Amino acid sequence: MATRNIEKAAGVEIRFAPDAVGTFTGYAAVWGKRDAFGDIVQPGAFAKSLATHKVAGTRPLMLKGHDPNAVIGTWDEVREDQTGLKMTGRLVLDSTEGRDAYALMKAHAIDGLSIGFRTVRATPAPGGGRIVHEMELIEVSLVARPAQPAARVMNVRSAPSNPAAVGLAAHLCAATARIKRN
Repeated sequence: MATRNIEKAAGVEIRFAPDAVGTFTGYAAVWGKRDAFGDIVQPGAFAKSLATHKVAGTRPLMLKGHDPNAVIGTWDEVREDQTGLKMTGRLVLDSTEGRDAYALMKAHAIDGLSIGFRTVRATPAPGGGRIVHEMELIEVSLVARPAQPAARVMNVRSAPSNPAAVGLAAHLCAATARIKRN
């Protein structure tokens, strides 16, 4: 049986499955794979940046197409593993951009992830490009064509058979948040 998150406020209990609609997982970078610019990201390249985000209580932005005006969601988990930089995030389905991104992902029209970063330390790579040892991670975008072909969304949580339930769940979340503030 799946574990569920329980929200309680003013005597109201709301239960949400941990794998809510609009949640997705993917790799924003894969170790040792050359991208379209010739860069090869090395394991550990994000470690300092992720630690800095953790201390500051921040996280990289989730954007659509590297557009700073197109925030489409939030990253819940960002971590390095044996494959690369693994991302788990939630689209904001109450926003037009979030709903559009969700529809495009479900249709398999957009499934790429792309990093926005500042290079901290890199060395020339044989045959051109760079071997990137350290970078500051600023944002990760949902894109149609990622610079690194292996940087892809792996799965997207589907909507329930009753689409109105998505709006109801979002409404209940917002109501719970308002109750908690008061």
